[in-house]
Amino acid sequence: MEDITRLSVNLTSFKYPDGTIAISNISMSIKKGDFVGILGSNGSGKTTLLKIMDGLLKDFQGNVCLDGADIRKLSPKEIYKKMGLIFQNPDEQLFAPTVFDDVSFGPINMGFDEKEVVRRVNKALKAVEMDEYAGKSIHSLSYGQKKRICIAGLLSMGHEILLLDEPTAGLDPMGEYKMMNLLMNLNRENEVTIVMATHSVDLIPLFLNWLYILSKGKVIRCGTPEDVFTAPDEMSSIKLRLPQIAELIYRLKNEDKLPFDKIPLTIGEARREIIKTFKV
Repeated sequence: MEDITRLSVNLTSFKYPDGTIAISNISMSIKKGDFVGILGSNGSGKTTLLKIMDGLLKDFQGNVCLDGADIRKLSPKEIYKKMGLIFQNPDEQLFAPTVFDDVSFGPINMGFDEKEVVRRVNKALKAVEMDEYAGKSIHSLSYGQKKRICIAGLLSMGHEILLLDEPTAGLDPMGEYKMMNLLMNLNRENEVTIVMATHSVDLIPLFLNWLYILSKGKVIRCGTPEDVFTAPDEMSSIKLRLPQIAELIYRLKNEDKLPFDKIPLTIGEARREIIKTFKV
């Protein structure tokens, strides 16, 4: 993967109309092909940060650049050719009667002819594994399927960067896993750059390659999941926790004095660590 910075964020502050400081001193660099997580509890500023990155909120101190261009100097059309934001609730974005109508809305408004619109819609629906649902009513879809259609709507416009606000919220455990697998495939096979706001700590080690922890509008730690997830007490201080398997091994190591060399973050890593530790 080329080492190209697609999105750079250097924010000094952003205030709500009542004067409350929502974002302060945030620096981020999103490279082509990254799968990045913004982890934080409710009220930490995740959604506000995504809206700033997408150019929806402009009254901030600092700068946000998309492919080197100041986001505030780009038109909405220039932004949406490359990048789009998917809200937590898909019903806030879906409005057309059928799946095809909704996914085709963007390409039609970008001026593509009918043949190109159909090609883009079919390609986008196939990418999110919804190609058999083109003629279906939006209202007949499940919550998870609606989220997939929102993603398809952005892909049909040629978006190379997806900003996702809690994409697994409201899904059952299997739905969460399917959504994350879908995003991982888009990232690895379609080279879509993904920035995902979430508080689902158990999913992060399985899929994401870089993580920013947000608390009270500030990035307090960043790095790989292995770098970031260290101790449960530190995580609880910002209203988060370690992945469950990591917390178990941490307790066994530090409270029960079992000789683990490292704190694993996934079940597979934990299994290997346990076998190594107790192998006779």
